[in-house]
Formats: sequence, structure tokens, C-alpha cells
Amino acid sequence: MRTGHFNETHSQLVALSTSRTVWGWTIAAITVVAAAPLLVGNYSLTILVSVMIAIVGAVGLNMLTGTTGLVSLGQAGFLAVGAYTNAILLSDYGWSVWFSLPMSGVVAAAISVLVGVPSLRLKGLYLAITTLAFSFIINHIILYAEDLTHGPNGVFVKGATMFGFNVQKGAPLFYMTLAVTILIVFGVLNLSRTRIGRAWMAIRDHDIAARVMGVDLVRYKLLAFAISSFIVGIAGGLMSLQLRFVNIDVFALILSIEALAIIILGGLGSIAGAILGAIFLTLLPEGLRLFFSLFANSESTFYTNYVFEIRGIAYGVVIVLFLRFKPDGLIGAWRDARKYWSNWPLAY
Repeated sequence: MRTGHFNETHSQLVALSTSRTVWGWTIAAITVVAAAPLLVGNYSLTILVSVMIAIVGAVGLNMLTGTTGLVSLGQAGFLAVGAYTNAILLSDYGWSVWFSLPMSGVVAAAISVLVGVPSLRLKGLYLAITTLAFSFIINHIILYAEDLTHGPNGVFVKGATMFGFNVQKGAPLFYMTLAVTILIVFGVLNLSRTRIGRAWMAIRDHDIAARVMGVDLVRYKLLAFAISSFIVGIAGGLMSLQLRFVNIDVFALILSIEALAIIILGGLGSIAGAILGAIFLTLLPEGLRLFFSLFANSESTFYTNYVFEIRGIAYGVVIVLFLRFKPDGLIGAWRDARKYWSNWPLAY
């Protein structure tokens, strides 16, 4: 009698999922999301685009911090590199978005190798401070390289068309972001199951043991920085298309902290957790806005006047509660609920 779920062939072992239920729900979720432009208005569509951009950025950071164990606080810098690269190539050099968007990831990945070099000797808090310093350096370079980046004036993004549609607004932007998100998520899911992904996990668990087993730490750490930054650069390019204007003020330190909060809330090391965390933290301000609208009269401007303070407090409270009561994050809560449902009415 079978007492559990077992993989009996090699194809089952390497498959993303052998469960038809999982594939069924995944296809159903993608279908529902793809139908969103027909079901919701422009405001909701904008929020969905923001959620998908957050998912792309969170998946990239999770690869570096969750899978490889290299803590980074420089995500705002890589986002800025990607956004400025896409904006400059589109607006100043007339590139097509087909090439400017991938190039935003390539430039971010190339620069990340410079940051990755210190990671060969640093880890933990020391590496986090190093990447944080990189973020400040990037901001200053962008601010003072006026001939290229327009300095404090920023760059207006224009001329992004694909198949004749303007992909800076509405349904075209939504579908392009959805396609990029699906490609990134499935690409990272497959990469994490390869030799490279297993080497990253070995480095995260114990880098000295990984070296003894033959893992080239230099190669795999730099590769983790490059691929992670490529994905974050793509997220920055998508941000520039949605905002239609990039300025250095957009890429403040709070973006790096929010990115780290997303993967902690979702569950470190889990791609599904990064997706859940991105959805939760991106929709949290909308939940707060609806909450205050229920209790405030129409003349009240309390939430509007203190929106940044309220969001900051809410982020802090949520992170503390999760770290105290659910350190595995949202994906841990989901696993507990699934286990309870499978074993009910028995406790084990």
C-alpha cells in the first residue's frame, strides 16, 4: 500500500512538478491573470503590473540571497542601472524595446561582477554593507554623469513600441510584463534544479564543505551575482516603462529594504515564497488605503498626509510578526495548511 508520493523514474525526478493538480491550478491562474485587461479597470491593471515587476525583482534577489546565501542591500542600485539603461537606449539612441530591455539586464549583470568580487572574501553583514555602499556609488555616478544620464533632471521614457502597440501603458504593457514574468519564473525554476542551482545551495549551506566537494566558489558566486542582477536589471527596465520617467529619487534605499522584506515574508530560498511575498507586500498599501477609507469620513486626509509613515510602520510590524510567529514566511504557512488538510482529522 502506498503511504506517500514517490518519484519512480528519472523524468519524474527532474520534472518541475509531477502533479496534474499543480499544473492545472498554474494554468488556471495564468489564464485568469491574462484575462485581467478584460475584467478590471486601468487602476487595477497598473497595480497588477507593479505586482509582476515586484515578482521579477524578488525572484532575482531570492536567487542571490535565498538560494546562494549572499545577502545584498544593493538592489536599488541594480534597479537604477536597468531603468536608466532602458530609458537612455529608448529615448536618446532610438533603440527598439526588443533590444533595450534585454540590454538593461546585461549592463546590470556586467556591473554586478565588480560587486561580486568582494563577495569572494566577504559574507553576511560585511557583504550586505559592501553592496549597500555600491548602491550609493551608483546613485552618485548617475547624478553626476549628466552627459549620459541627464543628472538630476532624469530621463523621459518614450518610443517603446512592440508589434505597433505602445507598451508603456494599458494592456500592451500588462501583457509584455506578464510574458517577461512567466519567462523569468520558469527559467529560474529550471535553473535551480540544475548543477548550477545545486552548487549555489551547497555554498549557502556551507561554503567550505562545498569547496571540498569540488564546487568552484569564485565561478559560482560571480555567476549568482550576474544572473541575479540580470533579472533585477530587467525589473528596472520594466519599471522605467511603467513610470515613463526615471529619476534618481525613485531608487532610494527603501527599495532595497522592501526587496529584502519581500523574500523574508515569502520564505527565504523559495521561488513560490518570493512570488507570494511580492504579491503580499505590493498589495499591502492598497489594503491600508481601503482600511482607512472604511473608518475615515470623506473630508479626512489622515492617510494621505501620513501615507509614508503608515506604510513604514506597517512594513515593520508585519516583518516583526512574521519573524516571531512564522519564520518560514508565507510559503511555510501554506505548507502547514496543506499538511493539516492532508492529514485531517489526524494531527500527524
